[in-house]
Amino acid sequence: MVNIKYSKNRLDFTTELRNSVNAYFSKNNIQPYGNRKIYLKSAFMITLYLAPFILMVSGAISSVPLVLLCWITMGLGMSGLGMGTMHDANHGSFSKNQKVNRFFGNSLYLLGGFPTNWRYQHNTLHHGFTNIEGHDEDIAPPGILRFSPHSPLKKIHRYQHIYAWFFYSLMTISWIVAKDFKRLKKYKDTGAKLGGKRKFSRLFVDVTISKIIYYSVFLLIPLLTVPVAWYWIICGFLVMHFTSGLVLSTIFQTAHVVPTSEYPIPDEDGELNNNWAVHQLYTTCNYAPGSKIFSWLIGGLNYQVEHHLFPYISHIHYRDISQIVQTKTKEFGLPYHVNKSFAKAVWQHIKMLKLLGEYNGLVKQTAQVSKNHKVAAI
Repeated sequence: MVNIKYSKNRLDFTTELRNSVNAYFSKNNIQPYGNRKIYLKSAFMITLYLAPFILMVSGAISSVPLVLLCWITMGLGMSGLGMGTMHDANHGSFSKNQKVNRFFGNSLYLLGGFPTNWRYQHNTLHHGFTNIEGHDEDIAPPGILRFSPHSPLKKIHRYQHIYAWFFYSLMTISWIVAKDFKRLKKYKDTGAKLGGKRKFSRLFVDVTISKIIYYSVFLLIPLLTVPVAWYWIICGFLVMHFTSGLVLSTIFQTAHVVPTSEYPIPDEDGELNNNWAVHQLYTTCNYAPGSKIFSWLIGGLNYQVEHHLFPYISHIHYRDISQIVQTKTKEFGLPYHVNKSFAKAVWQHIKMLKLLGEYNGLVKQTAQVSKNHKVAAI
């Protein structure tokens, strides 16, 4: 893996932007962390996730259609808890108190994931090296999908805009089955620093125990207590993960794998053309900025530009600081990509999947993307 160095170009933009955002918080006498709003949202999402589970295992719900509805609702709650609570907490922006952040960050255990892996994969790799081949694992899916123009092109990729959605639905299932074990081994082999004092051998024990507990609570207990046939429980458990996986994958992929996104390659010295903040502008896209309810439900992740520029700021502030970011990017002649609606973002993602499935390398893709910029960057 090549060591990436960011250029010092356009540091004046970064400095002015950060000063302006800091001034906003200072002027309004507010903290950049979550407040009462995020606690209320967390309570709502935890209830949406666990209330259907309690209704099932208590025997209050016993008909197959209602049991399946409970599992679907849990899938939505699972997504909301991940986006609105776990995500902020593991970025350290949920609360000023890091013990509180760690507590709510560990809600990932409830979703079948492993927080230590997630923080390294997401905070270090994805945020540190967004859309950079060989570093950002978000653009390195299994070979049947192609998210980067620098990845090998296969014949089957021509149809990925059609079948990708099935694989998106498997996202959280891969967490609970194999991905956490594979990632932990990979991080050990590459000498990654995951933080904390636990050795990799201890981490493997921890992830194994966490999976056993997860399966025991969310699969074994329903199998033993819910008064429907066992195969309906297995079906419901899978439907919950299909629902959550599809929601989470779509929310994240529509922000980075779209025609306006770039996939920079470092030079022979491992240096990129832009500094880190400017790099985020070229590789990230917002969507649906006018939908307050939608933004609330997905943890403000429609403001991906703001999130990538200020991952240590809670998502409840992104809508407000987005005006500052837009002003500064315009002032410095830098891009600020936005799709007006989520439907538009999904469509742009489909177009990008199709482009990546048809063209090898950058030449043809760049020409095609240039034609699409007027409709993609609104």
